Amino acid sequence: MKNTLLGSLYLSLAASIWGGMYVVVKHVVDFVPPLELVWIRYVIAIFALLIIGVVTKQSWRIEKRDLLLIIMIGLIGNTISIITQEVGTMLSTAQMGAIITSTTPAFMVLFARIILKEKITFKKATSIILATIGVAIIVGNAGIDPSLQLGGVSLLIAALTWGLMSVLIKRVPEQYSQIVVTCYTTLVAIVLLTPFTISRLPELDVQAMMHPSIWGGLLYLGVISTACAFLLWNRGLQMLNASSGGLFFFLQPIVGTFLGWVLLGEQIGLSFWIGTILIFIGVLLAIREE
Repeated sequence: MKNTLLGSLYLSLAASIWGGMYVVVKHVVDFVPPLELVWIRYVIAIFALLIIGVVTKQSWRIEKRDLLLIIMIGLIGNTISIITQEVGTMLSTAQMGAIITSTTPAFMVLFARIILKEKITFKKATSIILATIGVAIIVGNAGIDPSLQLGGVSLLIAALTWGLMSVLIKRVPEQYSQIVVTCYTTLVAIVLLTPFTISRLPELDVQAMMHPSIWGGLLYLGVISTACAFLLWNRGLQMLNASSGGLFFFLQPIVGTFLGWVLLGEQIGLSFWIGTILIFIGVLLAIREE
């Protein structure tokens, strides 16, 4: 039960951080294009992870047999998922970004069944259905414009790939520190993105990036939303079943929609609070299932 509660706390914190991330990305992406933004946040994140790793005296050794898995996680989750997520957010709204990517738990249940052979119990299925209905109710009040379909497709790809990555994390041997795993998967993303990004960096508006709201947003995305949240998410998944852990992703639309309302003036109403209650009931059922 201690591991369940601690894992639940880690996953809740990570999902809440990512819910706030959509508001930050929506602001920063107007000045830093998605590809460059992902690369910059990862460079900031890897410095933060290296400092944490050195201070805590981590062992950086990875067995050869596990290298392919680490590379796949870096490619699928840290690269494809994050790029499609930020492109989708740029082409849509902060609410839409948080809501569509919250379909991730459904994909996690599917991949957990296929890859990890986890059983889909009645309580687990009920949890997902309740939380999904909650998200659907919130979506009904989000005022989503049909013209934002391309952004929606990109966000759906982000949800699918993140769900797959989250299940693959469960295949990583527990002997490895999550600090080390997160650092290596971040490094994979940097290596993959650098050839496409390096020639575009000089085109960035450096003067605009010196504004406190922009560099502050970049620091948030790199240190908090990437380094810290990835560590919390990966560690939490190690402590819970992948399909149950995925339910905490539903906290994203709550935080994302709420902050979109407070900071960006995006409208919410009674349906938001009804949807939020259903999401929390689904998450509580998942905790009891563990």
